[in-house]
Amino acid sequence: MFQRILIANRGEIALRIIRACKELGIETVAVFSEADRGAHYLELADEAYCIGPASASESYLKIDRIISAAEIGNVQAIHPGYGFLAENAHFAEVCRDSQIEFIGPSHEAMATLGDKVAARKIAQEAKVPVVPGSQGLVTSEEEALKVAAEIGYPLLIKATAGGGGKGIRPAMNEITLRAELKAASAEAEKAFKNPGVYLERYIQKPRHVEVQILADQHGNAVHLWERDCTMQRKHQKLVEEAPAPSLPQSVREDICKAAVRLVQTANYSNAGTCEFLVDEDNQFYFIEVNARIQVEHPVTEMVTGTDLIKEQIRIAAGEKLRFTQKSIPCNGAAMEIRINAEDPENDFRGCPGTITKLRLPGGPGVRFDSHVYEGYRISPYYDSMIGKLIVHRETREEVIACTLRALNEMVVEGVKTTIPLARRILEHSTFTEARGDTGFVERTW
Repeated sequence: MFQRILIANRGEIALRIIRACKELGIETVAVFSEADRGAHYLELADEAYCIGPASASESYLKIDRIISAAEIGNVQAIHPGYGFLAENAHFAEVCRDSQIEFIGPSHEAMATLGDKVAARKIAQEAKVPVVPGSQGLVTSEEEALKVAAEIGYPLLIKATAGGGGKGIRPAMNEITLRAELKAASAEAEKAFKNPGVYLERYIQKPRHVEVQILADQHGNAVHLWERDCTMQRKHQKLVEEAPAPSLPQSVREDICKAAVRLVQTANYSNAGTCEFLVDEDNQFYFIEVNARIQVEHPVTEMVTGTDLIKEQIRIAAGEKLRFTQKSIPCNGAAMEIRINAEDPENDFRGCPGTITKLRLPGGPGVRFDSHVYEGYRISPYYDSMIGKLIVHRETREEVIACTLRALNEMVVEGVKTTIPLARRILEHSTFTEARGDTGFVERTW
């Protein structure tokens, strides 16, 4: 097992990793930008080093500065968390070239699965259904029109790199395909330094279901059941829950087995998430792999009783999985609400500022993962997440009731938040009856 780990991240996920390391008896080295200087969670690390100014491009995305901090801190491994460099294959390669273990998949597997076109080919090899689409990148308008004629409208133009909904544009007909093709490519180039795009059939009114997997370096892989992430806007998730409501048991088993086949075919190790769309006939289609820990990983932790961060560390240290597929439970139901400093009434505009009053919810089944406190300043430089409200109860109905109670308990003053929208979603009959799709939030509000 490692003696010291550097955490190449900030905020909530950095604190989450520090806590897991402490329970494993591992010392931690934190890094921070000038904007995060003085953050309380840094005091819980054994050491902390400043790696640059507020801009992420000059701090949390600076590979050379992070490696320097790791060498000064004398660590054996680096945990990237999520976001920033978590899915940067070059960073993973540099870590290992520097004799520092990267807590995540190999850079080869990450690079392959990070390219959505390559990931589709692996899925097809593993006999996992994919959305009908182009065989590879489309490099011209003429090629795009030809592919569109073969698979039919509506279509999605999708960036082959990155995530977070960037570089994705719908094309309902030839006119919008011509108009959006260059726009999607330009957005992908700006966001990911890769202008490559491909085409997929646009599955209308789908549910978004993802499967959590763990795979060790000895060929063993398991799934930890599925999460439903259907409640979202512009491909950004708002509510996540497990198990996925209204998913037939046979489909549930098939989709989880498909995820395991896919990661084994890709020679993947560590934690990852296979994402799928499920149509109105309960047919599922693979869309991508997130080669890292997810923001919503606590949902799975609550229903399985598994600490995913600890398992990531154990796998990276070369240990075999400590459990078999048959021994992984799925007890009760769990839900996570992302609470951001954003204004839902004003196109989710970020609301940086100081939290002047903070009252956190509690009670049976309630967990709140956050690094903020009263007096904390939400920075304009990074993601606006205040925290994650996670609730675990015996049934989905109890989870919804408990989550609403917790949302009503919570007080955040000084910045606008997404709490009012979360309440509206959970109170809506479409959500409570599990009849929603990925466009529900945008159509309704």
